[in-house]
Amino acid sequence: MVTSDLMSRARSGDGEAFRELTEPYRRELQVHCYRMLGSFQDAEDVLQDTLLAAWQGFAGFEGRASLRTWLYRIATNRCLNARRSAGRRRAKEWDVPNVEPPEPTRLGEVVWLEPIPDALLEGVVDAPLGPEARYEQRESISLAFVTALQILPPRQLAVLILRDVLAFHANEVADMLDSSVESVKSALKRARAGLQHRRPTSDDSQPPPAPDSPSEDAIVATFVRAWESADVDALVALLTDDVFISMPPMPFEYQGRDVVARFYAGIFRAGRRFDLVPTRANGQPAFGSYLRAPNGISHGTGLYVLTLTGDRICAMTRFENSVLPSFGLPRSLPVR
Repeated sequence: MVTSDLMSRARSGDGEAFRELTEPYRRELQVHCYRMLGSFQDAEDVLQDTLLAAWQGFAGFEGRASLRTWLYRIATNRCLNARRSAGRRRAKEWDVPNVEPPEPTRLGEVVWLEPIPDALLEGVVDAPLGPEARYEQRESISLAFVTALQILPPRQLAVLILRDVLAFHANEVADMLDSSVESVKSALKRARAGLQHRRPTSDDSQPPPAPDSPSEDAIVATFVRAWESADVDALVALLTDDVFISMPPMPFEYQGRDVVARFYAGIFRAGRRFDLVPTRANGQPAFGSYLRAPNGISHGTGLYVLTLTGDRICAMTRFENSVLPSFGLPRSLPVR
């Protein structure tokens, strides 16, 4: 009765009724756009565009599909348009003063990647899904997964997220994309193969410790001590042999403990000392990094996100300081 009344009011132009109907889906739509685009800011822009389009077209919503499915149809197609039409951000050149980095292992393709605050994932990554979902929700928001998604062609990307992450049925996805069920099945098969190629499984890999568990806390505390004291040996002892670091929008990527040790030795050798402020991103431990200055102020230089396996760090991703406000972190703070 209440929903029917809200529907009638929203169709007649009642903005408050429309907001009440769509608010329960807002956060999950934002996360969906983030998976599609790999950029938190782009996802927020497309979410606003989606809600505006839904509001403008609500009088034509006939209820043949659920409201949630209808909103996902709009959001997915807006994301596809954004991926096809928007020029990708250019890679940024190395700009750390007085530090000459080692030769990178390779140059990354996904320089537009941004993290998403865990505060926006509450109620989304723990939501139950249907039996057709192939990925745990926390895995499907991890930086490694989101990065791998960005390499897929746009249509394959959309199909894989809608089918394997969100567990929509093939006929629902076909309707969302104005396609056929056979086309969806074909795109899904190619997307799975492409994703597997980008994310090879390893028999030696161990699952990460549970978020905020004593095991995770122990790794994080050791990392903070090593980082803030510029103890490269202690830092390297935490890393896996094949540890991987990246730093979008700079394309430099390093893989392997030796080259990563040389990289961070160069960072600290320049006399740079940092304070870390804990937060969480993409379901993973993260830290705002603040460079200590002689004037007693630490200036935010970026955000580090750690990827854990067992009791080791297998990846570190560094983002620009422009992402700090999204995590409620200041641009500067007093030196401790």
